[in-house]
Formats: sequence, structure tokens, C-alpha cells
Amino acid sequence: MLSSWRTGSVPRLLFAEIWAEIGGERGDPLHVCVLAHAIADVQDDVREELAWDQRALAAADRLTDARMAQAGLTLTAGGLYPSLHLNLADCYRKLGDLDQAREHLRHARAGIGALADDDCGRLIRDGLARLAQELA
Repeated sequence: MLSSWRTGSVPRLLFAEIWAEIGGERGDPLHVCVLAHAIADVQDDVREELAWDQRALAAADRLTDARMAQAGLTLTAGGLYPSLHLNLADCYRKLGDLDQAREHLRHARAGIGALADDDCGRLIRDGLARLAQELA
């Protein structure tokens, strides 16, 4: 799983250490979701990026609003889905699988109401609009 990480990449090495500390995919779903979502962003290979984004989504499926609140977050578990699906849609777009890209875009749009009207929410909404244009 971590074998494709370059040894000279400091963020990747740090992420690998943290991944091991949290117990990998068997760890706390909140930690797994957030870390896998971040690890996806440092991948050079889109297939590796996709795999990490899929891990993040699988972990989000195990999250509850109670766990989010316990962590001090005001965002509900459902508020994670637009960003997760946006990343997946973009991976599939890069891979040329436009049907899967559109499907994840649809899922992202379906959950957009859970986003706050803040910088993060606007960033995700803007990303969804850009991706929708690219897929049109």
C-alpha cells in the first residue's frame, strides 16, 4: 500500500508514520478519513490518489455525527461527502472514466447542503462547478 511512496518525499514519509500510528484502515474512522484524504493529495500517480480517496470515502461511511462532535467539529459526517466525492470525480476524470466521474459529481452535489457557507464550503462548491464544466 505504501510501497509506491518515494523515499525522498518528506510529507509521504511523515504520512506513512502517522498512518502506522493510527492503525491504518482499522483505525478511528475520523483519523483514517482525514489522513487518507490528505495522503491522496501528495500522490504522483492518479491511481494511487484514487485508492487513497476511496479509503477516505470508506472511512467516512463508518463515521457518525457523534464522533464528529466528540472531536470538537461542527461539521456533520455528511459534510465530508461533497469534498470526498469531488476528489473521486476528479480522479476518474483524469483516468478518462467520465461515467464514474459524473456519478461522483452527482453524489457530491447531492450532499452540498451539508456544507457551511464558509471558505471551505465555497472552495468545494467552486471545485464542483469547475468540474461540472469540464465534464459537460
